[in-house]
Amino acid sequence: MNVSKTLIRPATPEDVHAVFALIGELAAYERAPHEVSNTAERMLEDGFGTPDNWFGCAVATSNDVVVGMAIWYFRYSTWKGRCLYLEDFYVKPECRRAGIGAQLFDYVLTLGREQHCARLVWQVLEWNEPAIQFYHKFGCQLDPEWLNGTIDLHE
Repeated sequence: MNVSKTLIRPATPEDVHAVFALIGELAAYERAPHEVSNTAERMLEDGFGTPDNWFGCAVATSNDVVVGMAIWYFRYSTWKGRCLYLEDFYVKPECRRAGIGAQLFDYVLTLGREQHCARLVWQVLEWNEPAIQFYHKFGCQLDPEWLNGTIDLHE
């Protein structure tokens, strides 16, 4: 894909279906497509339906086609204060190595700084070596000490 005209911008309601398709690609890449129970309609409601949206989203477009996305929300650390949590970050495989991921990640870093967040927090799978190498270019620290805990609250 020709990625000569790349733009990073806030997502709009019109982008939700394209973003949701990228989420499906990411889930397949992470070997867990069966884990996705969200819907584009729910994302539209949760991210664009109220003044206090549950998440924020930016998209990377190339020639007006959505080729990447970042989804985040704000959280609070009792030790550090305000933090930005990067929930998902993805660029289509055919658009990688063109600087789009770096532009998108810089967008999120800038957002966190503008919102006076103490840190940006995210997770990366331990086997995802390309992503780990990408994050190391930004000087990140990956913490092997903490385990992730989850409890499903629905049936």
